[in-house]
Amino acid sequence: MRSTIVAGLLAATVLVTAAPADAAPTSTSGASSRDRCPQLDTSLPWYGDNRAKLQKMIDERGTCSGIDGRRPVAAFDWDNTVVKNDITDATLAWSLRHDKILRPARWRDTSRWLTPAADRALTAACGTSVPVGRPLPTSVDTDCADEIFEIREKSQTMGGEPAFAGNWNHRRTVPGYAWIPQLFAGHTPKALRSFAAQARTEQLAAPVGATQKVGTHTIAGYVRYYEQQKDLIRTLKAAGFDVYIVSASSEPIAEAWSGGVGLDRRHTIGIRSLTRHGKLTTGIRGCGDMPDGRGEALPYMDGKRCFINQEIFKIKGAAAWERQDPAHRIALGAGDADTDVTFVDDATGVHLAINRNKPELMCRALDDADGRWAVNPMFIAPLPRKSGVYPCSTTGATRPDGSLGPVLRHDGSVIPDQEDLALQAG
Repeated sequence: MRSTIVAGLLAATVLVTAAPADAAPTSTSGASSRDRCPQLDTSLPWYGDNRAKLQKMIDERGTCSGIDGRRPVAAFDWDNTVVKNDITDATLAWSLRHDKILRPARWRDTSRWLTPAADRALTAACGTSVPVGRPLPTSVDTDCADEIFEIREKSQTMGGEPAFAGNWNHRRTVPGYAWIPQLFAGHTPKALRSFAAQARTEQLAAPVGATQKVGTHTIAGYVRYYEQQKDLIRTLKAAGFDVYIVSASSEPIAEAWSGGVGLDRRHTIGIRSLTRHGKLTTGIRGCGDMPDGRGEALPYMDGKRCFINQEIFKIKGAAAWERQDPAHRIALGAGDADTDVTFVDDATGVHLAINRNKPELMCRALDDADGRWAVNPMFIAPLPRKSGVYPCSTTGATRPDGSLGPVLRHDGSVIPDQEDLALQAG
């Protein structure tokens, strides 16, 4: 374990004082940046010295510092980063309870990777009596609701058979994520946004800790905005940052929630379904040099970098998949899972990792190679401290073919195994 991260996390007193070569210059004229820059709410608890790290970055990088030039960019994952729990699960659960899934002509057409076993299971569970394009009665058909949600939750059928098979780049997409917007084919984006908004109202009204039933599945029944993240986004915007959400949720679903932290649809990036005659299809927009298709490129893992580069920094083609020079990278990246590790690691100011014990993200965070990682337990119901170590030196990273290997620093060296030192104590 590097001494800097141990000191920062356990003593909570050490601030990063040395600015790397890619840091924005600071202004020395007039009042101090602290006097001019909007301040994070000191009444909201952060772990250790994380608030101070974030404030220092805001003071140095924000337009309030007196530095002219391009507005600095901050990018946040959504589920379990800005909110507690999963808005896609919430929207799908609401939709199943309100009969909003339209019967496809053939289930195998919903995803290019759906297995014959999954096609058979869905056909058997949901039947063929409902006309194609009409709502399935999932509010009363437990078997159908169960089969859909089991595939969403575990990428397998209720019988335990794999739901997806074939070849895909495991750092650019995951079929189960693409399948959710594909399930809503036939609806308009506005309708899906409405489903998500109604689920949002329901989830915010439910008490913390509530659960709900989907078929025979029991899942979380509440979602909450993290007050610390709302405050951070507010402060970043006030300090002149351009703030974005980059989520692997369907974009209309993410749009129904992002307004709650003051972000509009233009600043909300999610899975972008292709439309025909104003209605969603099973097609999904590509990224970089990957054309539109069936979900081969999502805002997922390396795909989040691609969409940030393409949509925010206007970098086109194959270059959108590559790590850019500091002037074309985000200042702040925030995420909670391995699905976020690439774009969070790209940040030049602060890498904010919400600790959910995900190995690749936590290996990089605890290694803290550039001294700019800030690791924070979940703000609501944090997980227990991970026992043992993260297997960074052996199986911490996911390769494009889905196999596991060591987590490498940018110089090619292997990150040693890391211990989760009281990070969940909060």
